[in-house]
This record gives sequence, structure tokens and C-alpha cells, in this order.
Amino acid sequence: MGYIDLHLHLDGAVTPDIARQLAVLQGIKLPEEDEDLRKLLMVPASCESLNDFLKCFELPLSLLQTREGLTEAVRLVSDKLISDGVEYAELRFAPQLHKDKGMSQEDAVIAALTGLEKTGLHANLILCCMRGNGNETENYETLELAHKYLTDDGGVVAIDLAGAEALFPTSDYRELFKKAADYNIPFTIHAGEADGPESIRLAVEYGARRIGHGVRAFEDMEVVELLRDKGVTLELCPTSNRMTRAVMNMADYPLRRFMEAGVKVTLNTDDPGIEGITLADEYRLMEEILGLTKEEEEILLENARNAAFCSKK
Repeated sequence: MGYIDLHLHLDGAVTPDIARQLAVLQGIKLPEEDEDLRKLLMVPASCESLNDFLKCFELPLSLLQTREGLTEAVRLVSDKLISDGVEYAELRFAPQLHKDKGMSQEDAVIAALTGLEKTGLHANLILCCMRGNGNETENYETLELAHKYLTDDGGVVAIDLAGAEALFPTSDYRELFKKAADYNIPFTIHAGEADGPESIRLAVEYGARRIGHGVRAFEDMEVVELLRDKGVTLELCPTSNRMTRAVMNMADYPLRRFMEAGVKVTLNTDDPGIEGITLADEYRLMEEILGLTKEEEEILLENARNAAFCSKK
């Protein structure tokens, strides 16, 4: 079975091995001991929230601040996905977070596109706008770049909104996504992870074709019905949801409940490098916890095929 990963952050996909290769390429010093590197790179057992989880991105982001580093990261991550049995992936990253060493947002996009050309994986890019204070100009620049480089396949295919959802609510980004809709740029929005179902409702209202996570939808059955009726697909990431405490008891993970309610769901990794997982691990986890069957897995993969931001071909 070839897997499809629709929700995967490039910086969160940097494994210790990839980190070392990127460091050598750029002359960056990393801890010599593998255990020390893992402590810096990977999510600790003490993680209590999404905000704690997001702290783990400091090291991988530091390795993605040059054209060479970003291009090679896309190649290495994509090649790793091939070895993990993935046949199609959408790599998402925020160009505004890659400017520390002089790259512009456009430089970052071009570097990532170059990386796509160097791998045999069928992959596309999603450009992330970021929740935060004082970065409105940067978000609109990301939107304009998505408009400029938008393609059906082999490049930029959508935008996203990522970051600290509980601190910066989805309601703050209405105008950003109105403009995205005016440009006919497809988009997904992280919602219903650190914030509640109202965040999901707004994302659907804005026109999101997919929702990143959305696991808290069952706090409001009207939102579940909205997802079903609008045909919006959820990008579920079980291990990530456990680590960020978006779901406290994995025995209650809502994947099957969503399926029974008629909501389209998919399985994804989110940040496989810092979580230490593969997409195959996510499927096995759902088999073990929920008794997910092979027939149900085929439904999830078909949902992913239909929801992918790529051409029919």
C-alpha cells in the first residue's frame, strides 16, 4: 500500500540523520552525541501543550535558513518519505520563517521548488501563513507568492495557516482568506487543535477545503454536521494530537466517530522527524487502538486521493 501524507511540515520532518547532513552542508555545529541531538530535536515526554510542542522547531528551522539548506532539506525529506512507503506528499512550510540569514520569502519558495526537482517523490508544496503579532505584511507576502507560483502539480498548490491557535484565533484571519478565495488559491487551515470547534466553523466559512487536525469538532455536533455537509476533509495526525494534548485519551481518538458521522478523514504525520514516527506507524497505531481494518484504511487513502491539492492525473 502506498501512503499519502497531506499534512507534513518540512521543518518538523527533519530527523537527526537529516539534521546532521544539513549541518555538514552548511558548516553548522551540532552536538556530537546522538542522544544530545535527539533531546534538542525531538518532542520530550514532558510536552504539555501545542505551545510546548512548537518549541521543538527551533533547531530544525536553524538548519533551513539558506537556499542550499532548504533545497537539500526538501530533497532529503522527500527521499526519506519514499523509503517510508509514501507515494504522494504535500510538504508545507512558512517562507517568512526562513529569512534569518538573508533569504527573502521568494528565495525560500524557489529553493524549495528546486528541492522538489531533485527527488523522485511525487510531491507538492503548501505555503504556510503564520498566526502571530506584527506579521500581517509577511502573511500577505506569502499569499502573493502562492498566487504567483500556483500550479496544478509539481510546485505550490495551496496555502495554510499554522502556529499558536489558542493565542491567535482564526477569526483574526478572515480578510487574508477572503483574498485567497478571490485569487482561487486552495487552502487548508489548522483549526480545532488548541482551540475549539468555533475555529473549525470559521475555517469552513472562509472556504477551507481541508482542516488541519479538527479533532475537537465533536464538542459541537453542528460543526460535525457542517464538515459532513460541506464535504470538508480532516487531516488527522494522531501522534501529534497525543503529544500536544489535543486528545488526552487515545482510546477515544475520534477517527472512527468521524467516519461513522460521514466526515471525510485522512491519516497524516504532521511532524515525523521531531515525533520519531512514520505514516506507517500512524496506521499501525490506529489498528492497535481502534481496531482499524484494511477496508477502512482503503477508505482513508481514497479520501486522501480525493482531497489532495494536485491534478487529477
